[in-house]
Amino acid sequence: MAPQPVPADRDVVVVDAVRTPFLKSNGAFRSLMSWELGREAIKGLVAKTGIDPAVVDVVVLGAVIQDPRTSNLAREAMLGAGLPLTVPAFTTTLACISANVAATTVADQIQLGRIEVGVVGGAESFSDPPIRLSKNLRQALVKMQKAKGPQGYLQVLSTLNPADLIPDVPSAAEFSTGQTMGESCERLAKRVGVSRRDSDEFAVRSHVLADRAWKEGRYADEVVPIAVTPGFELVSADDGPRGDSSLESVGKLKPAFDRDFGLLTAASSSFLTDGGSAVLLMSAAQAKKLGHASRSILRDWVYAAGDPLEELLAGPSLTIPKLLARNKLTVKDIGVWEIHEAFAAQVVANLKLMADPKFVKERVGVDVDVGEIPLDRVNAWGGSLSLGHPFGATGGRLIATATRRLEVSGERYAIISGCAAGGHGSAILLQNPAASKGGH
Repeated sequence: MAPQPVPADRDVVVVDAVRTPFLKSNGAFRSLMSWELGREAIKGLVAKTGIDPAVVDVVVLGAVIQDPRTSNLAREAMLGAGLPLTVPAFTTTLACISANVAATTVADQIQLGRIEVGVVGGAESFSDPPIRLSKNLRQALVKMQKAKGPQGYLQVLSTLNPADLIPDVPSAAEFSTGQTMGESCERLAKRVGVSRRDSDEFAVRSHVLADRAWKEGRYADEVVPIAVTPGFELVSADDGPRGDSSLESVGKLKPAFDRDFGLLTAASSSFLTDGGSAVLLMSAAQAKKLGHASRSILRDWVYAAGDPLEELLAGPSLTIPKLLARNKLTVKDIGVWEIHEAFAAQVVANLKLMADPKFVKERVGVDVDVGEIPLDRVNAWGGSLSLGHPFGATGGRLIATATRRLEVSGERYAIISGCAAGGHGSAILLQNPAASKGGH
């Protein structure tokens, strides 16, 4: 089904987008909670755009590793950033595409005319994950609140054993399959025919391009510096990109998930990252009224899900063909691609799947010849492997970078896409207003 026409004044435009530096967990952001990272991103967005906080209608942020103390991270972040108490805020979660969901949820409201202005994005901290007590110990503590006297306490304690005192650390495995993302990526890569060299080459490419982009100032307008306590040291750059990466250096690393036959290593897998992102969305009419330029337009979006065992990381190949078909576009029409890099092999596998007409027609269910996506148009300024991947914030980075790449290149369309836990996928079509004369 083709997307329904949207009146020009209801177009959803990206006014601007920023993010904090993305830092490896337990680094300089180790003392900050997720909501604080979201707060800093929103503060940076407000300061950069000069937007009157009173005109914001809603704030929606993505988050994955939830802290029970700040279950609605979006609300705490926007309050901390100084937005009016009257602005509603809520948090979305769909694994690595949580911020994508935040953006398209608000875009839906803008297109329908329910709101005019929204702040979206996300935040994540892996430096301080919520490690719980064991289930038996939690239940015992609840019972102790009703226990009467020392005898009652002792009776509850007698039901516990030493194993109950071991903390309940969050599992990295999928609840439905018991497999980690790395293990699932190994399955996908071997099934599709991705080699260790394919994976290593893509990983090196990501690091080299990210390092080059930073040196060329590509991220100077996107990343807001953060003063970190207690010394208020100013952090202004990502700490992941390694410009000295080479096939020789990454080739020496041992497999991280399948020790005997695996192709994924630490270099070709995204690392645990702390960071936040924020994007200012408006209706085209409101942006014009308030005097803000439209940097890109959220034109259309698709979500899909597949088999959590065999297609956990196949999200891009399940959604991009549908997005192209819905909008009667071909790969040649898309000048900018931003595909989330959970693993190097995951991106390579998805590119291979989309180039397979049989897969696209029989599995995705659309009659469109995607073909090969030119690699030089994919993640030209690096990706999650090198820049970092704070789960809830990555979608905001993808929108920010794709928008800026459209401006620099003058291309008309960009597609951002990602995979997510549970076998989910997302693809969003952005349009460059400066290159959109003559209509969609």
